[in-house]
Amino acid sequence: MLSAAQFVQRFRAERASAILRTPYEDAVRPAMEAAIRGGFKIIEFTLNTPGALREIDHFAGRPDLVVGAGTVLTPDQVDAAVGAGARFIVSPVVDEAVIDRALHHGVASMPGCSTPTELLRAANAGAELQKLFPAPASGPSFARACLGPLPQLKLVPTSGVDASNAAGWFSAGVWAVGFVAPLFEERLMRERNYDAIEARAAELLASCAAVGDGSS
Repeated sequence: MLSAAQFVQRFRAERASAILRTPYEDAVRPAMEAAIRGGFKIIEFTLNTPGALREIDHFAGRPDLVVGAGTVLTPDQVDAAVGAGARFIVSPVVDEAVIDRALHHGVASMPGCSTPTELLRAANAGAELQKLFPAPASGPSFARACLGPLPQLKLVPTSGVDASNAAGWFSAGVWAVGFVAPLFEERLMRERNYDAIEARAAELLASCAAVGDGSS
């Protein structure tokens, strides 16, 4: 089973995750299948998506994928997500109890942080990765400024990352990125336009591969 440290390195190699949050329960599985056909191998279902635990369980059985849970707010939710097969835990906030429970299970934790203080607090609490959330208005320059004095951080911006700026984030030194709305656009989900989601997935991954990262 993939360890937390192994996941961190796999995420760096893959560069990006597909993050699905939607109210359309019937569209959850086919939309994620479309993202996978487009090239994504690290996928995340937010727990406020209908049937999220069922979908985590379904996709976790595939050896080519790494599946995680997002919007995890309590230790009990960590237990449920890991029980369903999640190998990484994402939260919109820094909560030491959630980080501790992820550490207990041996899975990676990625809490949401919006200041340098929160980023370091999360890392010191044991979070292997730090999610930039909400997306800072200054974009990649914020990541670059934080990594100057805090190079040990492994930053993962999600909200606010798209095909037009992904290269800039990697040039600033981020570890990986996550795609939410630019991949699973609400209109495409509403229309069940899975072909468009597949094409969008390929486009977004190409934007991540277009530049070397700035962390070496």
